[in-house]
Parts: sequence; structure tokens; C-alpha cells
Amino acid sequence: MPIEPGPYSNEIRVCRYERHATLMIRILLADDHAVVRHGLRHLLSLVPELSVVAEASNAWETMERVREGGLDLLLLDIAMPGPSGIDLIRRVTAAAAQLPVLVLSMHADRQIADRAIQAGAWGYLTKDSEPEVLFEVIRQAGHGANFIDRSLATHIVFHAAATSPADAQVALSDREYQVFLGLAQGRSVTRIAEDLHLSAKTVSTHKAGLMRKLGLTSLSALVRYAIRHGVID
Repeated sequence: MPIEPGPYSNEIRVCRYERHATLMIRILLADDHAVVRHGLRHLLSLVPELSVVAEASNAWETMERVREGGLDLLLLDIAMPGPSGIDLIRRVTAAAAQLPVLVLSMHADRQIADRAIQAGAWGYLTKDSEPEVLFEVIRQAGHGANFIDRSLATHIVFHAAATSPADAQVALSDREYQVFLGLAQGRSVTRIAEDLHLSAKTVSTHKAGLMRKLGLTSLSALVRYAIRHGVID
């Protein structure tokens, strides 16, 4: 298999990602919660053509498994220790351009989903999706088809298309937007730090940056902004 240097000094870009000769879809399951991985592995084992062949609990392990190859699909939680989930998607697609990345996230948020797809994800599902939907999306993505859960498609694609490019949210980095979403949902800096595997000081720095970019001076103003822009109900 030909290889060439990737955009990251410690990574190798795979120019051609081999497909398995059978109909079996070989899955890398990446989630930092062991219980979630166990549950998903059991759930996916109920479908004969789906096989979890590798697991990862953080971004670095995910990249190691991707570079090892032998995969048909990455089922990815974007809230794991290591580089932000959006950045991880970019790294995966740089290292294995033909490996479909299917995001399975707790966030049913248009901006996060849109950022994931722009970074190279082939699909985006929330963890409250029905198992049958998950199975179908994996089948579609594992065989090279882009797929988004229909319940999210309109919200992600059409709402995103209608959003003005001048929207201040676009100026937020991926981490800043994750902190913004947490604050809008009423979570404390400490809780957001735990969720994102960051220090409280780092989250506070992101908070200050996003407040400045959005022109906000208080948490109540942030919540009103989030409601006005459809980030929260």
C-alpha cells in the first residue's frame, strides 16, 4: 500500500484504504466510556455483517488504530481526551481519506454536527437514536455512502444553509463552541471541564474568548443569544 507523509509530523497518510473482500463491515469503536463501548459492542454483535474489530478510549489511541488499518468504518464519540473531536476527524481523514467516520454523539446540535461534517465526517447521529437507525447508517457509511439521520438532516443541512456567514458563532473555534454550548445549557465551568477533559482554567480562557467574539458580557446575555439563534430552546 503506497504511503506518503501526512500533515502531522508523527502520522502517516494512507493513500488508499483497502476494503474488505466480504460484506463484513469492520468497525473501530472509539468512546472514552468503557460501559458505552461494551453496550455498543454487544448491540452491534446482533447484526451478522457488523464486527467491532478494534476499540479506542481517546484520540491518540484512535489515531493508532486508524494507522494500523484493516477497518471499514470509525464509529466516533467526539468528546474524548485528546485533540478536540472536530480536529480528530480532520486527522483521521488526513491519515485515511477513504475511511468513513460516523459520529455518534450526545449532542443534538446543528453547529456541532455541521462542523463535524465539514471536517470530513460521513455521518452524524445522536446517542438517543434507535438501534435500527444506527445499524442502517453504519451499513450505508461502511459501504461508502454519506448518510445523516433523517430527523437531523433538515435541522443540520437546511438550517445551516439559511444561517448567515456573518453569524458570530462561525468565528468561534471548535473548543470555544463546545464551551459556549455547555454554558448555554446551564453547565458550570467545572462540569464543562470534566466533560471536555480540560482544566477549569482552559475552559475559563475559552469562555473569555467566546464572550469577547460574541460581544457578550454576562451568562444571562449568552443564554438569550443562544435562544435567539436556536442553539437551545
